[in-house]
Amino acid sequence: MSRPSTPDPSVVSEPAVRGGRDTWTAALTRWVEGLVPKGQWLPDRQPVYVASWIYVFGVACLASLVVIIVSGLVLTLGGVTWWHSSTVGHFFNSVHLWSVELFFATMVIHLWGKFFMASWRGNRGLTWATGAFAFFGSLGTAFTGYLIQTNFDSQWISTQAKDGLNAAGIGAYFNVMNLGQMVLWH
Repeated sequence: MSRPSTPDPSVVSEPAVRGGRDTWTAALTRWVEGLVPKGQWLPDRQPVYVASWIYVFGVACLASLVVIIVSGLVLTLGGVTWWHSSTVGHFFNSVHLWSVELFFATMVIHLWGKFFMASWRGNRGLTWATGAFAFFGSLGTAFTGYLIQTNFDSQWISTQAKDGLNAAGIGAYFNVMNLGQMVLWH
């Protein structure tokens, strides 16, 4: 009579190799397979409308947005006037400023390029409209960011903007002379 063999610990069972059905990676794989067909997770060909240099400006726009958010968070942690009194704060203020400049330049090039390429055709109209909405939203963010620089230029612009907003009848809701409110809106 032969004894049953003991399992060899160096041999890995098949369910362990495939990740099993009860692991989070297997659940994530099943979820992704439900969204995207298995052969198209990382496609090896790009669509025809993507084969354009205008997309490079869109990627540069997103990359500069990441730098804007990170440098803005650092500036926020330092305080409202920290960037005037500290060399590190001045550095992050400069990084924030130049990344905003790059953001707007690349966003305008990308949006106008995609507009003139008629990229709203073929069920992509909502995508283009989302980009245009992001552009107009970023104009408001840039305006409030300009007002919180706490220098003479921003004081002059805020007094002129105050007069314009009061003339439009919305000055009571949007006080550009209030630094705290502008930081909140920004």
